[in-house]
Amino acid sequence: MGTVVYHAAVWSHPKLIAPALRIVSSLGTNVSRWQALEQVDRELAKGDDRTALSLVKDLRGKPGGLRCFGAARQVPQRLYTLDELKLNGIETASLLSPVDATLGSIERNLQLAAVLGGLFAWNVFGFNPQQVLFLSLGLLFLWTLDLVSFNGGVGSLVLDTIGHTFSQKYHNRVIQHEAGHFLIAYLLGILPRGYTLTSLEALQKEGSLNIQAGTAFVDFEFVEEVNSGKVSATMLNRFSCIALAGVVTEYLLYGYAEGGLADINKLDLLLKSLGFTQKKADSQVRWSVLNTVLILRRHERAREKLAEAMSTGKSVGACIGVIEENIDDTDV
Repeated sequence: MGTVVYHAAVWSHPKLIAPALRIVSSLGTNVSRWQALEQVDRELAKGDDRTALSLVKDLRGKPGGLRCFGAARQVPQRLYTLDELKLNGIETASLLSPVDATLGSIERNLQLAAVLGGLFAWNVFGFNPQQVLFLSLGLLFLWTLDLVSFNGGVGSLVLDTIGHTFSQKYHNRVIQHEAGHFLIAYLLGILPRGYTLTSLEALQKEGSLNIQAGTAFVDFEFVEEVNSGKVSATMLNRFSCIALAGVVTEYLLYGYAEGGLADINKLDLLLKSLGFTQKKADSQVRWSVLNTVLILRRHERAREKLAEAMSTGKSVGACIGVIEENIDDTDV
């Protein structure tokens, strides 16, 4: 799970080291791909998304550069039936209706523990009914305050932290989910800007309880198109696949998806805002699901290695390096 550095070393003999792959980029000099990706990290850290994206585009397709950025092979876009999806091993009911059973179970257990704790305190400390009522009203007030002021952020933070701490399955699922978003975005030509894997990490980085864990993207081109009221088919296709990449990854790994309901709802709202009829929206979603499934199946190894890198907190540039290292030329 170490950082992948692109030096063509001759591993059969420790004394023989070949020179690093060199490319000519907009940095104005011959640099290694690794050095270029470190510069991308620096630009992203400064918040200069445009320069970071320009650097990545400049490296695309050059010898020793980035072979995979925007290079995914995609299926033809047309109306696919549910039967066609089933022929490709896709059950949309299991994929597009995620229910987070893990966090739901944790939440129910916490509620049960709160009730039992209240009964225990009542008996041990001798609380009278009025004191129990005041305590209950206080807890209800705090819960309502969280919903109104932080959109449930405090509650989500508690549940997510408990989930990552006590459920290895939940922890692994979140990592794989975000790796799916990251990989599909990169292969379709959208640069990831950063990622967080826990709500606590998101709070530490962003300083807000309203921001949940997830992957952020350099999306100013998409935002500009949305603001203009004209979203190109290419851009819509990219973000449709990115939105569904997390649930698709979970489906491929576990046979069903638990996370990603918010991603599906956001895509649904976007399609409605663009005036899509239900039939047209269904067509867009089905194509996106099929396209994303086939891309992720083709690049399973890259997704696995990317998830390992993300689990150790590697930078965006390092994660891009992992993707490039684990995809063969014949697969792009």
